[in-house]
Amino acid sequence: MLVAIFIYGMPISAASAAALQGAAYGLFPIGWIVLNAVFLYQLTVSTGTFEIVKSSVAHLSADRRIQALLVAYSFGIFIEGAAGFGTPVAISSALMIGLGFSPLHAAGLSLIANTAPVAFGAIGTPIITLAAITGISALQLSAMAGRQLAFVSILIPMWLVVTYSGWKGLKGVWPAALVSGASFAVVQILWSNLVGPELVGIVGGVVSLVSTAAFCSWWKPADIWESSTSSPLSSEGVRVSRREAMRAWMPWVFLSMFVMLWGIGPVKAGLSRGPILAPSFDVPGLHRMVYREYPVEPAPADRARLADPAYKSKRAEPARFTLNWLSATGTGILFASLATALYLRIPLGHFFAIAARTFRRMR
Repeated sequence: MLVAIFIYGMPISAASAAALQGAAYGLFPIGWIVLNAVFLYQLTVSTGTFEIVKSSVAHLSADRRIQALLVAYSFGIFIEGAAGFGTPVAISSALMIGLGFSPLHAAGLSLIANTAPVAFGAIGTPIITLAAITGISALQLSAMAGRQLAFVSILIPMWLVVTYSGWKGLKGVWPAALVSGASFAVVQILWSNLVGPELVGIVGGVVSLVSTAAFCSWWKPADIWESSTSSPLSSEGVRVSRREAMRAWMPWVFLSMFVMLWGIGPVKAGLSRGPILAPSFDVPGLHRMVYREYPVEPAPADRARLADPAYKSKRAEPARFTLNWLSATGTGILFASLATALYLRIPLGHFFAIAARTFRRMR
């Protein structure tokens, strides 16, 4: 704001309005996504299903490197695609700490793993926002991001393993790291180029998670890696039945279903049609107050047109805030939470108590 006001001469009223608009966008839809994602996570913790998820991962492989690939990378990609904005690091870290990783390793590995999918964020929010700001097609931006990041996505799981266990550790699990990264990379480049940015993380995360789990169900590393800084208590995992495991994973299945449904173009358009479902407001002191000038955009061949009021009004930047409360991704996640509560038969009072506790923690 200081640079805008004192260097570029932006009026204080317009700069303040721009800051308020940014804060409003930070709360909705971004904050709304994170709030409901953490609410869903708290529902799984309070019902004990999150513990079963941890046990199912640990039972699949007791090797720390494989667990890091499954949780920090594959599951983290899925949560990034659904919720984004730091949520995958928080949830993946909690899952890894429960598996016995040290908090430092859990947080660090989750952050490294989040390098690959974060450009597409939650339902393609970074790409869609960039398209809205620049006027460049979202599909064009998505395609270029996918082509560049596909190579990075193959390298990140290997970097993850090297960071945790060194080059010697990578030598033992490089096939699993390759499957984990390549499966996401293939989906990333195909989906981003052929479909769009919205569901790259969700579809890619699910494919990576299923592919890595299936591969590791029959392929095992020659040695089981244990870190000296991790707890051995959770490495083996408690054996759970297939029915229990399916029940525990259902909240995340609901999450993927609802977020994918909310990401479909016609569905999103239908849920945001009209002033009731998506009321829009002009931002006072900012709407149509900013103009794009040379060199931000090319000057017209006829310089005299710059003085034409009609031409100037066409270049005035709209500043509108849309409260698309039903089509927002966070609302889809809320519906996933409601489906989870019904499926797990959570009492109504307990449901609202968890909601209140989540809101107090997230405020």
